Amino acid sequence: ARLGVRAIRWAIRQLRFEGATILGLARQLGTTWNTVWSHIKPCLQAASDDPARFTGIRVLGVDEHVWHHQDRRHRGPRELTGIVDLTCGEEHPTARLLDLVPGRSGTVYKNWLEERGEDFRSGIQIATLDPFQGYKNAIDDQLQDATSVLDAFHIVKLAGDALDEVRRRVQQDTTGHRGRKGDPLYQIRNLLRASRDRLTKRQQERLREAFTADEAHISVEVAYHCAQQVRDVFHQATPAQGRRLAAHLIERLPTCPIPEIARLGRTLRKWKDAFLAYFDTGGASNGPTEAINGIIELGRRTARGYRNPTNYKLRMLLIAGGLDASTHTQL
Repeated sequence: ARLGVRAIRWAIRQLRFEGATILGLARQLGTTWNTVWSHIKPCLQAASDDPARFTGIRVLGVDEHVWHHQDRRHRGPRELTGIVDLTCGEEHPTARLLDLVPGRSGTVYKNWLEERGEDFRSGIQIATLDPFQGYKNAIDDQLQDATSVLDAFHIVKLAGDALDEVRRRVQQDTTGHRGRKGDPLYQIRNLLRASRDRLTKRQQERLREAFTADEAHISVEVAYHCAQQVRDVFHQATPAQGRRLAAHLIERLPTCPIPEIARLGRTLRKWKDAFLAYFDTGGASNGPTEAINGIIELGRRTARGYRNPTNYKLRMLLIAGGLDASTHTQL
C-alpha cells in the first residue's frame, strides 16, 4: 500500500526512459496499479506545475494531436493542441513538450499564451506552425514581436497534394475511371512525389513516357515541374537564393492556368510572410514538434490508450517533456 522514495524514483525512470507501463511496474513491485499511480501522479503534477519549465524559451512550436478516436462525450475533445519548446540549448538539448491543451483552435492557443504572462510572451522570438489560420491568428494576437515561420514540410506537402489532384483529374478525364494497373499516370504516382534529384535514369524515362502518352498529360507535367520548384526552394545553395525563388513562385503560381496549381499559388501568397521567414530565421522548422507527436503516439500505444485526460497529459509530459519529477519525490 506504500512505496518508498527509491521505488518511486525507479518507477518514474522506467516510465520515462524504458517505455514501461503502470501495470507492468505494479507487477514488478508486487503491488497494484492504483498504488503505483497514486505515488507517481503527485510527483508528476508538482513537476508540471513548476513555473521554471517555462523560462528561457525563445522558439515555440505548435501542432494538433489526436489522443483518442472514440465518442467525445466520454473523453472530451478528440484533438489536443500541443505546445513544444524548440529552443535547443545546454539545459534542454532537444525539443520538449510544454503542454497539451484540450481542443484545436486559435482560441485555445491564444488563451494558453495569455495565461503564460507577459514575460514569457516577450521572450518568444520565433513561432513555427503548420498552415492552420487559427494558430496564426493566436500568434499575431499574443506574440506580436515574434516571427511566424511556416513549416517547410507542410509547404512541400501542399505542392505534392496539388500535383496529386491534377494527376487524378486528368486520369479521370482521359480514361473515365480511377487509376488502374497499367494506366500511365497511375504507374508514376509515387515517382511524382519523389525529388527529381534522386530519380534514376530509368525512373526519369518512365516519367517522360507517361507525360508523352497523351496530349492531356501536359497538365500533369507542368504541375510536376511546379511542385519540384517548390521543393527546390529549400535546397538552394544560400538562403538568399531560396528566398528569391520562393518570391518568384509566390508571384507566378497564382496565374497558372491549371486550377489546382493556381490555388496552391494563392495559398502560398496568403502565407507569404511566414513562408519567406524560413530563410530569415536560419531554417526554423516545426519538424521537432512532429517528432514529439511521434513520441506521444508511441507512449499512447504502449499503454493501449488512455481514459483520463489528466493522466494522459502527465504521462506525455514525462516522456516527451523531460519533467524532472525526481526532485518532487516525497513520502
